[in-house]
Amino acid sequence: MQEAAAHIFVVDDDRRLAGLLCRYLTNAGYLAMAAHDAAEARATLASLTFDLVVLDIMMPGESGLVLAADLAAQPDGPPVLLITALDGPEDRVTGLTAGAEDYIAKPFDPRELVLRIERILRRYELAAAEARMAGMAQPRRLALGPHVLEVEAGLLWLDGVRVPLTPQEQRLLRFLGNRLGDKVSRDDLAEALGDGTTWRAVDVQVARLRKKMEADPRNPSWLQTVRGVGYRLTGRPLT
Repeated sequence: MQEAAAHIFVVDDDRRLAGLLCRYLTNAGYLAMAAHDAAEARATLASLTFDLVVLDIMMPGESGLVLAADLAAQPDGPPVLLITALDGPEDRVTGLTAGAEDYIAKPFDPRELVLRIERILRRYELAAAEARMAGMAQPRRLALGPHVLEVEAGLLWLDGVRVPLTPQEQRLLRFLGNRLGDKVSRDDLAEALGDGTTWRAVDVQVARLRKKMEADPRNPSWLQTVRGVGYRLTGRPLT
């Protein structure tokens, strides 16, 4: 049976660009539709499900960064690929910190956009497959203060409620959870995250995780910095 085409949502106030991207993505085999500001996007997202959102940062009204952060906070929210005219290092870090999976600066070649979309979708497919496989066996669980981590699935729970994590955050917690208490270098973490991940990108992912699981992210109890090496996850095994 033929696999269903992924549904891509393009959100950009430049109507001409949004239309061109939708046509290009359709020709590349995707289903694509567009919205032109965050309010319109939110209304559409309330009734339709998408596999990925291509989101402009600088739009009239609500910033794309706010919408990206809200989508990242949803347990089953779609991954976000940010597009913007801003291309400085801090702009990239800001975009990743907001919860985006990737970032591409204007002007860009549509072929590169498609490649980045394919990479993100493939990463999500692999993460979903790993979670399904992990769910077939009794999960090994760790207590991280008030949180419970199902290591192999990369699932984090607080008082029985699942904490929303991106696939990259799940992969990072899974890698650290399998080495509980050990010092893990940034090099090893970058390799585990894949896709040419840099030390800086590892630090960004760690900072995002700390905001979700630490009472005081600046003085972490569970996801600790090991000076000159990398990071360490502390806690205790439950099963």
